[in-house]
Amino acid sequence: MKKLLLLFAFLCVFSGIKAQWVNDPVNNTFLANCAPGAGEIYTSTDDITGDTYVQWDYGADNGWSPWIQRVNREGVPQWAPEGIHITTPNLATWSPGYALTTNREGVASMFRTADAHHWVVKINTDGTFPWGEHGIMLFNGAGGGRSELLSTDYFNHDLGLWALGTDMDNSFLQYINADGTLRTMATISDPAKKCTNGKLIPAENGVFVVYAKQTLQGYTNYNKEIYVAGYNKNGEQIIPETLLLGQQTVGASYIHYAIPDNHGGAYVYQFHNAIGGVYNTYVTHFDENGTPTILDPNGIAVHSPDYSHYYTNAYASIGLWTNDVIIAYLQKDADSQSQHRIYVNRITETGEKPWGDGILVADYTGQSYSDIRVDANDFVDGFVVTYGTGQGTIEAVGYDLEGNLLWNTTMSSTYYNKTIGENTTGYHNGQDIVVWINSDSGGLYGQNIGYDGVLGEITPLPPPPIPCCFDPQDFDGTYYYNEETAAWGALLTWVLPGDDLPLHYNLYREQLGKDSIEVIEVDANATSYFDEVAPGNYRYRLTAQYEDVESGYAFTLNGEDYLLITVTSSPEDTTKEIVTLTNIYTTTGQRIHQANLEQLSPGLYIVQGLTATGKLVTRKVIVN
Repeated sequence: MKKLLLLFAFLCVFSGIKAQWVNDPVNNTFLANCAPGAGEIYTSTDDITGDTYVQWDYGADNGWSPWIQRVNREGVPQWAPEGIHITTPNLATWSPGYALTTNREGVASMFRTADAHHWVVKINTDGTFPWGEHGIMLFNGAGGGRSELLSTDYFNHDLGLWALGTDMDNSFLQYINADGTLRTMATISDPAKKCTNGKLIPAENGVFVVYAKQTLQGYTNYNKEIYVAGYNKNGEQIIPETLLLGQQTVGASYIHYAIPDNHGGAYVYQFHNAIGGVYNTYVTHFDENGTPTILDPNGIAVHSPDYSHYYTNAYASIGLWTNDVIIAYLQKDADSQSQHRIYVNRITETGEKPWGDGILVADYTGQSYSDIRVDANDFVDGFVVTYGTGQGTIEAVGYDLEGNLLWNTTMSSTYYNKTIGENTTGYHNGQDIVVWINSDSGGLYGQNIGYDGVLGEITPLPPPPIPCCFDPQDFDGTYYYNEETAAWGALLTWVLPGDDLPLHYNLYREQLGKDSIEVIEVDANATSYFDEVAPGNYRYRLTAQYEDVESGYAFTLNGEDYLLITVTSSPEDTTKEIVTLTNIYTTTGQRIHQANLEQLSPGLYIVQGLTATGKLVTRKVIVN
């Protein structure tokens, strides 16, 4: 997969305003006026404009309602000092869950109103409301629970949005066109179980919904399973429901999380104490077809479980060069939960853990840690972990993808109480942004950090070392008899991806119905490979491995990124493919002058012939 660079057009609405990001952790950048009790801070960055939108919520005349500020790449607020307040709908006095996402025209906010309906409001970059200040009511009036919102920019779709809500029993999915018109709603339900807490994952032809099915156990616990299903923009299910994580009995407050990978699938994770009574975080993964690639129904634990510690409060990012999930989490002592350490671990699509039990980021110092975040670096092949401390500071630690420490930076050293955002922006063109509210005196603040750990003004990135990475082409294969080895198997062929050869090819072999995927390393100069296997049904995929990155899957002439080949040595499955018999040989290579198999003596023979399409094939035949 090639790493694409975006050229940003940075906008400055107010002429004469200079860059505002500071490089002093004592005096961080002021972004907006807000009250000290505000919270639920969300950020979302537009990759095209470089603008970051920050939403926070606070009790007002219309209930617990959202304010939004737009900040350009240089850290300069673009709207009024208090941001834009969504005032027209009446909201509840408590938080049912809010959502925020950007696209190339501005930002959209989704929320539940006091009358238990879901609404979405869109705000253009100039502060106007293209769908009206009240916005659009979703799901035909159904809903009333948590909200999820997703832009379609991931796959160069139109400027529409996906919206997901729940009424605490069912989940509702609806696509919003760029002009604010609505497509048909899909309802995800189960007569015997609640279908809630959905997460949206972008897909090539639609969207994945990752949701929980759960039944109440006692007063506070649920029997919970996690599923994934795919839908198109018209609300039609196009990928069947698939179980990702098997049933566990978990607390009602323990929800799951999902993060899109770089190959069209996603990682899903949750933490609970249902396995051996030990709290831990468990990770699974599904590919672009909604198929699980980690086959353990419990997922992979981020840390070896032990009864003296909890491993929770996880937050994940995706390695841009490996597609592994990088997951940071908190270790707490089980007795008092007062002693904290921070770890980060790396898990592959198939469940391997190259770092074992992870890397210690912050050791126990007598203070607690909070608001752990991890973000893949968009220039250096690595990541950054940010976290808050019990003294109110915010720290950032940079690593490479081998887990080596690169730098350690204090982002905010002021010792006041901070309500830190629910997410960071993640790295966009060289900088990551953390925002928070001064819980003592009010005010929204933020701080950026560069790919090299430097605060303040971010210089333009030098051109990154884009690895040479071309996908193999014209992937093809057939059931085949190898005369040299007298064995049956699959013969795979492909076309060289370009002038620069890879280090080698990775041929992924999966026997359908089995629980493993094998990887075969093929020489870089090869354009074919014979895979001798036992009879069965096999799925093959092929990639090219370069020094720093692995290519995408090779496509067949039919546009698929895989081949399905059935291997069998039974004569009834092989001889019927030949319509014109041309040659018969013994296993020692002696040609037999006979054109009728029925007149041969019992034994094993090699036959050649033409298929109905005129293709010359070789087969092994047993004559009884």
